[in-house]
Amino acid sequence: MDWYLITYIGALLAAAVSMFAQARVRSTYNKFSAYDNKNGITGVETARKLLESAGVYDMKIEETEGVLSDHYDPQTETLFLSRGVHSSKSLSAVGIAAHEAAHAIQHYEGYAPLAARQNFVRFANIGSKLSMPIVGIGLLLMIYETFFDMGYLLINAGLILFTAVVILQLITLPVEFNASSRALAMLESQEILTEEEMHGADKVLSAAAWTYIAATIAAVLTLIRLLLIAKGRRR
Repeated sequence: MDWYLITYIGALLAAAVSMFAQARVRSTYNKFSAYDNKNGITGVETARKLLESAGVYDMKIEETEGVLSDHYDPQTETLFLSRGVHSSKSLSAVGIAAHEAAHAIQHYEGYAPLAARQNFVRFANIGSKLSMPIVGIGLLLMIYETFFDMGYLLINAGLILFTAVVILQLITLPVEFNASSRALAMLESQEILTEEEMHGADKVLSAAAWTYIAATIAAVLTLIRLLLIAKGRRR
């Protein structure tokens, strides 16, 4: 099979994996957003209770725009909950709020993989923004014999930069899995959800985890695609 065709197949596979994961998390989120928890606790109340149970009393929790835009910002030590989570009593809201609270607790406790991710994220962001343009310029230069070597050098530079993106995705996986495990354990120990409701929260967090797995798979496939491009263009 021609290497150029393989690169396109890799790109299509990466896109398909990402689309599948996004569709799954939205479907699961919507499904369990229709069920309120029996204790009537909201997302923000869940986050606050779990944080305080871990000894974190001064964490800022703010409402943010968007759907599934929930996140913890370690730079400002602020937990952001989307409108659909912040004041909602749904199983989806409670599960997501617990997950983000777990990230804040990871930061508070100095969880090593989270610290590694924070230290690496800036370099990876540079790689994410510059790797593809650099590879593109390299491919254009390689059209001309005079600039062939320079173009090949740029393609390899882009490869190195994109490798940082793959490494970041690999570091992110244990951070996210640990946050979900913590969230479920805390929801159970604090008796926020019933045993039956825990099943729904677990489904939501499992679906969300697939977005990170998909992002990692897509990044690896993209890196392989770039390696094949470099190989195919080599003299």
